[in-house]
Amino acid sequence: MQKDSNISAHPSGRVRHRRRSSEASPDATKANGSHLLVDDRNKYRSMWIRAHSSVWMIGGFVFIIYMGHLYIWAMVVGIQIFMASELFNVVRRAHESRHLPGFRLLNWHFFFTAMLFTYGRFLSRQLVNTVTSDKFLYRVVSGLIKYQMFICYFLYIAGFVWFILTLKKKMYKYQFGQYAWTHMILFVVFAQSSFTVANIFEGIFWFLLPASLIVINDIAAYIFGFFFGRTPLIKLSPKKTWEGFIGASVATIFSAFVLANVLGRFPWLSCPRKDLSTGWLYCDPDPMFRPEYYLLPGWVPSWFPWKEVPILPVQWHALALGLFASIIAPFGGFFASGFKRAFNIKDFGDSIPGHGGITDRMDCQMVMAVFAYIYHQSFVMRDNFSVETILDQILRNLTHEEQHILYMQLGKILGEA
Repeated sequence: MQKDSNISAHPSGRVRHRRRSSEASPDATKANGSHLLVDDRNKYRSMWIRAHSSVWMIGGFVFIIYMGHLYIWAMVVGIQIFMASELFNVVRRAHESRHLPGFRLLNWHFFFTAMLFTYGRFLSRQLVNTVTSDKFLYRVVSGLIKYQMFICYFLYIAGFVWFILTLKKKMYKYQFGQYAWTHMILFVVFAQSSFTVANIFEGIFWFLLPASLIVINDIAAYIFGFFFGRTPLIKLSPKKTWEGFIGASVATIFSAFVLANVLGRFPWLSCPRKDLSTGWLYCDPDPMFRPEYYLLPGWVPSWFPWKEVPILPVQWHALALGLFASIIAPFGGFFASGFKRAFNIKDFGDSIPGHGGITDRMDCQMVMAVFAYIYHQSFVMRDNFSVETILDQILRNLTHEEQHILYMQLGKILGEA
């Protein structure tokens, strides 16, 4: 009797079918590159869903930018809450949590304590400037700012004691794991968001340009990978390709130079916000946002209508931001991909159709926000003591009585001069 070459006996007695030579294994399919978007049968449906969600997100983002600093800050807070909720759920086990009533509330207690500490430090100057005209509010706010660290520390210690009192036998490992996970979330979420908020109040430009470059890089990488992607880039993200990475890098750097020129011409985007009021800002443009004219080289044809081109000095800084956004910031996404693989999840959430959760969209933004702040402080901000800076320090650190004494002393000095 002739045996089927595709059937073999298994040691356990069961019959095992061999794979025909014409049948490709899943691993082989991945190896030959057919898992890329360019060969995906459902790519157009996926692209449509992703594009539809992107349009809504970009439209909402533009509207919030139009509304101003406080609304952007509110958006950042909302994003933080969504991110924390998604990350809290990553390693949460419902069975254990059912035996720990109030344990989730404890996580949020630490979250809002960290929020009070972070924003209290970064926005104390703006808050003082907002209530300066009202003596009572000024005293209340000054007291809160003075004792802010003590208040936040007391709230943290209260949460710490709460955690110790909730420890249960046979659940110590899970509870301490959740405690450590909560603190890691606080670091990841607030480390980037604090720098983001600082960028916003230095001028919407320093928030909008870096954030836009990440969006441009992500869209360009998707489009170039969609149509030309053939060579896998990194194993952590099988759908990422070298073609998409290189194409997106060129598009991002070029967009950074052009976009900085466009955004830099609007004073309400470049002016720093010194208080928590609403409304557009008007100020004398910083030298970074004043155009400098460069003559075109001699090889440009004589019929060309322009003999010189205006370039804002900030555009040269934008090239550095574009370079970082295209080469380094994507590694925030690779890190997130490795993290999700470690926990065997596809996305952090499902709040954005075609994109996953809020955290899936913020992985590269977190890296970019920190770099933008450090770059601005290191290479853009001028290190000088202007009258405005000195007055700001006086309003922040001196009481009304001390300010009055200073005013009288300055009057005597000026009178004697």
